Amino acid sequence: MSAIAWKELTEAASRARISAYAPYSNYLVGAAVLSGDGRIFAGCNVENASYGLALCAERSAVAQLIVAGQRTILALVVVTAGPEPGTPCGLCRQTLSEFAVELPIGLAIAGDDAPRVLKNLRHLFPDPFRGDLVKESF
Repeated sequence: MSAIAWKELTEAASRARISAYAPYSNYLVGAAVLSGDGRIFAGCNVENASYGLALCAERSAVAQLIVAGQRTILALVVVTAGPEPGTPCGLCRQTLSEFAVELPIGLAIAGDDAPRVLKNLRHLFPDPFRGDLVKESF
């Protein structure tokens, strides 16, 4: 995991976190993904009065990556408030597993210049449901 630009990813996630729309929870989250071509795509959480319609920062960053025509995620950083770094929720873990089962994930707290904790998606989400498990039925 040493070849990953953790500092740059953390900075991008921190900048995105500042733009988060979280009037209900006041829990601002920023995320940044490193694409296969070396670009960084960031996202923030966007809450909604109908809580189920909220968009997590991780999925927001993935959406930016997809819009840019990318399909490979090499690393992810999530920046949350303290005292402990937050991990991606189950929905985000499932979404991330669509692109990289062995994804290195850095977890940071606002104000950090690099992740405090490094995880791997495989450890956070050991048995994802993946499209390659689905057989064509038509």
